Amino acid sequence: MRPTSKRRTRRALTTGTAVSLTGLLLASLTGLGPAQADTATPAATAAVAGVPTSVTPLTTGLTVPWGVDWLPDGSHALVTERDDFRVWKVTPDGTKTQVGAVPESQTTNGEGGLMGVAVDPDWATNHHVYFMHTAAEGNRIARMTYDGTSLSGYTVILQGIRKATYHNGGRLAFGPDGYLYATTGDAQNTALAQDRDSLNGKILRLTTAGDPAPGNPFGNHVYSLGHRNPQGLAFDRNGRLWSAEFGNTRFDELNLIKSGANYGWPTCEGTCSVAGMTNPKKTWTTGEASPSGIAIADNVVYMAAQRGQRLWHIPIEGDTENVGTATAYYVGTYGRLRTVVKVPGSEQLWLTTTNADANGGQPDGADRVLRVTLG
Repeated sequence: MRPTSKRRTRRALTTGTAVSLTGLLLASLTGLGPAQADTATPAATAAVAGVPTSVTPLTTGLTVPWGVDWLPDGSHALVTERDDFRVWKVTPDGTKTQVGAVPESQTTNGEGGLMGVAVDPDWATNHHVYFMHTAAEGNRIARMTYDGTSLSGYTVILQGIRKATYHNGGRLAFGPDGYLYATTGDAQNTALAQDRDSLNGKILRLTTAGDPAPGNPFGNHVYSLGHRNPQGLAFDRNGRLWSAEFGNTRFDELNLIKSGANYGWPTCEGTCSVAGMTNPKKTWTTGEASPSGIAIADNVVYMAAQRGQRLWHIPIEGDTENVGTATAYYVGTYGRLRTVVKVPGSEQLWLTTTNADANGGQPDGADRVLRVTLG
């Protein structure tokens, strides 16, 4: 994220983009506003699967809902609030109930606080959930016990991740290999992103006990390096890891993450030709995106944009490593968008707003979860 004044609301629209046929149809049928493609080939997006067809407010009264993860049985999701450290149980019909808070959490008066949540794939047996949050000494990953009603048993499994006002990363996700993946920012110290011995500016891969996962490329927690402030993590149908990342002033990125790869920061922002650096699969100007969470459904990456105030639809081209034309939905309609997740067993997404943060300038309780139906 890029720091800005507290009350400044950003509603920058992409210039020079073409209105797609899909967007015109949505505008006429739903009143949700046009979709915008990133190239002047609107016909190419019309036949793409998984396009958003409708959006419905699901639950309200939240303040910077940051992390969302579903229970394996699909009964409900857990939602974290960044600045007051609360955790909510939200059911498919939108009913929300507070189940606790994460102890020892602190804000950074910027982007730190209670961030990602990941439910253990074996939750039915062990009842474990994991949180990434800011504490006194830095950012931590902690485990708690969740019995379906309340949280207990706080245990730190990894600390030593530097914190800063901005660039804290914070996303957690379990991979198909059963290991826990975490994004960390460079903590406003760019050199850390290239330091293999630092936990910052990385994507980490760890066991549920907090140890480096077997097979990690450098024998420590580091899975990939050269990241500025990654906040999106999602696995595709082939088990490949994708990540969205905040750029500095020029380009935000969508990256396909590979073990041991170097994604360039601070040497590169966006695509570059420096030997040893891995280029992104897609880039956007910072006004179009400033991405946080991503989800993958129907072989499409959905990316929530904060400054860009839109949901990006980015199709993966079959089983290749390439992506096709990106199309924007809900441009400026719901303000800043933080997190997007797939609803288990349904052609739907949950999408959270983040308008009650410093950049959105809205009061506490102004944020909500939206339900997006996919066509």
